[in-house]
Parts: sequence; C-alpha cells; structure tokens
Amino acid sequence: MKNQNIMSLALFCMLLLFGCKCENANQAASDFNDINNAEQSQINMFDGKSLGQWEISDFYKPGKVQVKDGSIYIEKSINGGFMQGINWTGPLVTMNYEITLDAMRVEGEDFFCGLTFPVGESPCTLILGGWGGTLCGLSSLDNYDASENETTTFRDFESNQWYKVRLRVTPNRIQAWLDEEPLVDVDTTDKFIDIRIECLPCLPLGIATYQTTSAIRNIKLQKIDEQTDLDLNIED
Repeated sequence: MKNQNIMSLALFCMLLLFGCKCENANQAASDFNDINNAEQSQINMFDGKSLGQWEISDFYKPGKVQVKDGSIYIEKSINGGFMQGINWTGPLVTMNYEITLDAMRVEGEDFFCGLTFPVGESPCTLILGGWGGTLCGLSSLDNYDASENETTTFRDFESNQWYKVRLRVTPNRIQAWLDEEPLVDVDTTDKFIDIRIECLPCLPLGIATYQTTSAIRNIKLQKIDEQTDLDLNIED
C-alpha cells in the first residue's frame, strides 16, 4: 500500500508538471505569433555563446550541460542518472514549422538526440541512435515506441561526427531528414501521438540523451506555409 501511495504521488507530480509545461507552451506560441506578425518567421534558437532561452531539463541526477566551442554539450550523468537534456522556454509554434539542428554523439552508445516537439496539442519525440546506438523513429504513435512502429529505422552513427537533423510538422504529417536523406515520413491522421513518460521534463520542446554525451549546434525554428510542398525529395 505504501508503494502504491508513492507511485500515485509520483504520477500526480508528473501530471502537474505536464500541465505547467503545456501552459508555458501556449504562452510561447502566443509569443511566436507576435514575432511572426513582425514579419520574422525564423528563430535562431542558439547563438553559440550561451544557453539563452534554453534551460536544463529536470531529469533525475542529470549530467552537466555547458556551452563550449560554439555548441551545447549535454553530458551523460556520473551520478547514477540515465537521461539529461535541455528544454526551450522561448517563442514556439505548434504546427506548420520546421526545426533544424546539428547533433553529434561524443561518448556513449544510446540515443544522442531525443528531440521532443509539439504536434498541435500533442507532444512527440524523434529518437536518433537508440537501443544500442542505431535505432531511429518517433515515440510514440498509437502507444508504440520508436522501436515498434512504422517509423522504425536503423542507421549507423559515428562518434564525433556531426549530423544535420531536419524535422517538419504539418497537419496530418510528420517528416524528418538526416543529412538531407529521408528518415521519417508518416501520415498522422487519426493516430494517437504522445511521448514516453521519461521525456516529460523536455516539454514543450527539448533535446535529451540517454547515457550518452552529445553536442548540439545551429538550432533553428522556421514557421512554414501550410501549403508548402510535402514531398520528401524537395530541394530547398
């Protein structure tokens, strides 16, 4: 009974956190609209010098986060924690947008980029390099994780090599590219979109790693027109 009470309290705290994050996301979306009205549709989310509007995510015993050499280094924990990351507190848009960034696995053998992002009112996570270092996909679709849904793919990643990540969210569709090669293209019509409970600290938008040190740079958010060509083979 005592364990059940503890689990109930933990779940209540996570739901409370989720509610607060969603409220922050709504405010951030309003901020983005203000910017967009001023004819600015792209946000440079990292200046290469400081965390700026990024904050360290509230994971259990996380690793160190620091800015050096023009990148954000998310270091794996040496204190017993499994996940660590950062989440965005600045302007945000929840539909018809692209996020681009460069990511590099510095040390470790699991996912070096778990990009949590909004899909309208629902959150989702793009996983790069999970399950021993090669798994990629979306978590979660219809309650199936990146390892067991139609977006599951496997890619080899070299340590200390930069990879260009591009994610696009439009009504009824999520797409992703890795070094401009198609990675994910899924019709989300009538699908239940969510995240694993472990990624809640990254809401509404964040980047996490699992027992892995990574570096992130060149993070940008671009609002796009709803009628933008959705062909994965388009050329910018």
